[in-house]
Amino acid sequence: MFLHILKYELKSGLRTKDLMIWLILFPIILGICFKVAFGSIYEKTEKFSSIPVAVVEDKENTAFRQVIEGIESSEDPFLSVSFTDMESAEELLDKGEVEGVIVSGEKLSLTVKERGLRETMLKSFLEQYTVREKIAMDAINTAPEKAQEVISFLTGESVTSCREIPLTQGNPDVYIQYFYNLIAMVALFGCNIGMHITIQNQADLSALGARNNCSPAHKSVSIIASLTASCILQTLCMLLCVSFLAFILKVDFGDRLHLVYPAAIMGGILGVSFGFFVGSIARVGEKAKTAIISSFVMLLCFCSGLMVGNMKAIIAEKLPWFNNINPAALISDCFYCLNIYEDYDRFISKLVAMAVITAVFAALGFICSRRKKYASI
Repeated sequence: MFLHILKYELKSGLRTKDLMIWLILFPIILGICFKVAFGSIYEKTEKFSSIPVAVVEDKENTAFRQVIEGIESSEDPFLSVSFTDMESAEELLDKGEVEGVIVSGEKLSLTVKERGLRETMLKSFLEQYTVREKIAMDAINTAPEKAQEVISFLTGESVTSCREIPLTQGNPDVYIQYFYNLIAMVALFGCNIGMHITIQNQADLSALGARNNCSPAHKSVSIIASLTASCILQTLCMLLCVSFLAFILKVDFGDRLHLVYPAAIMGGILGVSFGFFVGSIARVGEKAKTAIISSFVMLLCFCSGLMVGNMKAIIAEKLPWFNNINPAALISDCFYCLNIYEDYDRFISKLVAMAVITAVFAALGFICSRRKKYASI
């Protein structure tokens, strides 16, 4: 009997409009919109551009000029230099056309208009040059025979002003969180499938529910078969969603794509159990249940950052406990942990939390569904 019910539940689910619209078509359309909107923002904003600076030579400093010309001739120059007089340099600084004015005389000096990252980089560059120049001069004065060796070492590639150290081996694009939350939304919209389980087993909501309650099949068998079919359908939808994002839209989920799939599937099962639970406790019609549960899912996704990227951080600051029980936040955090962290501790903890919430929703929904009795059908 279990397999018979399972087969027909699968057939019924494939004919459900909610499955086609919310779990297949909607994520595809929204994913394309996200790709168009956020696909190239990170590359454009994170690409480094040369720092414009004006150099005023009060006194000839051949070594410093050679260093500046060497920097400008490199493939990705750190500075974009304009040699000019003090009056013109100050005018350029006031107009915002340069980030700072370097005066080359007996001592190097820097004048900036604002305080920021680029101004700090200029200051660090001049300090480093001053230190190296002093080391070179000391070597010339105290040990002329070793001066050339010291100068070669200071100007060699072994000493660099900055070094690129990646914070993570994953994708550092901050806009990828929108795709994480898109998957979380698809997973939680599995609640529509879970809700249909209760509608099909409540005699006061549909004719099919009345027939199922009159069926000789045990109610627990019918509910378990329906839940199994719903989880299978939701799993297929999650596989399709992740595959479309990863292989069609080329969204970079990092080097652990094989673990993104089970996390997405676990999230989808959580969504089914959530819909099953809400559908079991709500004593209203099908349309009212759909409106309530869809609104609640969108609220959870909003709190997770689907509409406003930093909303999760705001909630973490104001209500730090909420993100730990928000299913949408847990699902999106799973993908974030896979992408950013080298270990699996945080990822596993998120999966465990999702599994616990799923079990609680399923158990409560099962209890509420079995307790419903009817005087007559």
